[in-house]
Amino acid sequence: MAREPGSKLRVAAVGDLHCREDQHGRFRLFVRQVNAAADVLLLCGDLTDRGLAEEVRTLVEELSELRIPCAAVLGNHDLENGQEKLLCAELARVGVHCLSGDHYVFEKVLGVAGIKGFGGGYGNATLQAFGETQTKAFVQESVSESLKLEAALGQLETTKKVVIMHYAPVRATTEGENPEVRPFLGTSRLASPVDRYGADAIFHGHSHHGTLRGATDKGVPVYNVAMPLLKRHDPERRFVVVEI
Repeated sequence: MAREPGSKLRVAAVGDLHCREDQHGRFRLFVRQVNAAADVLLLCGDLTDRGLAEEVRTLVEELSELRIPCAAVLGNHDLENGQEKLLCAELARVGVHCLSGDHYVFEKVLGVAGIKGFGGGYGNATLQAFGETQTKAFVQESVSESLKLEAALGQLETTKKVVIMHYAPVRATTEGENPEVRPFLGTSRLASPVDRYGADAIFHGHSHHGTLRGATDKGVPVYNVAMPLLKRHDPERRFVVVEI
């Protein structure tokens, strides 16, 4: 049955599952709860603990019971062993759409743009491409991720749009973290394309000790959905559901 125009979609989101190979059954309840509570699931990186094939296969075993569409991005832990292609291929076997500068469209209504993101700091303290070659390379990575997101958003023509990433696009959702590590948790460069093209929400992970919600300069809601953070706020349901 076609969805009524203008009807709300229940979007579930979570990141930082950090699945390990010996954790069979750990996410069984999570999958059942998501199936009952949402129309679509978004996974915001660090799906595995060390980016190993055995870890993603354990997670795929759990996600095989998922009954709703799912889109995902990878995180820094997923890239630890350089097996990101294998991880995405395994996730695709159970219908998970891995995004990296591209998009997924749900029922011709909801467009999901996804990137991993990167660090670099926020506002006037954003790191600039000056000095050592290594510093310029670090900055270029965050710029490249921002450009990838801009390209993905530019292709979306859906009435509803959301963005998923691993790193935090605003400082507000890193509040609570050690101040010294915040520049490595994300960068405001990642928020710029969203403010330019517009979106209904941004979901990210990575900041385990941060704050649940913030907003971009233009008021786009930003949700920190790192599972360790959500667990502290609601041990019974370790994901967020937002009506879009």
